[in-house]
Amino acid sequence: MNAALTRWNRLPGKEAENEILPCCGSNAWAAQVATRRPIANEAALLALSDEIWCRLSETDWLQAFRSHPRIGESLTHASTDKSAAWPAQEQQKVADAADAVKIALAEGNREYERRFPHIFIVCATGKTAPEILAILRRRLRNDAATELREAAEQQRLITQIRLKKWLGQ
Repeated sequence: MNAALTRWNRLPGKEAENEILPCCGSNAWAAQVATRRPIANEAALLALSDEIWCRLSETDWLQAFRSHPRIGESLTHASTDKSAAWPAQEQQKVADAADAVKIALAEGNREYERRFPHIFIVCATGKTAPEILAILRRRLRNDAATELREAAEQQRLITQIRLKKWLGQ
């Protein structure tokens, strides 16, 4: 069993919730994952995460979305917690983008938030800023229900990546 998972399985409930919360951003998700301990291995954790995520309410999804900075913005944390650096790592290619693309992303973010009741969520890991901008422009054509499902799927992917990083700490 993974050393981080073994240690986490032994934590008191609230500590376990708080430690895993940055992987997703939803309190309900973190609480439900923590209550299902002990978790045997990475594969079981990833499957459980997906199972719980898919059963959460729209309110829980929106809470998770609010835990992210906008694409092209960064959160500043005084924490030494490695998870605090995840958004910057995930958006590294955006940070390195040309100014025109950054401006277009900022404008797209504003348009998106006028259209939908949450920020634009995309699994940015490995994607260039122009790719993300194209995804943003495509998703602006979605209806609200389709976009919520797509945003939730992107959050699920982000959570999977972050869980793997968390286990590797």
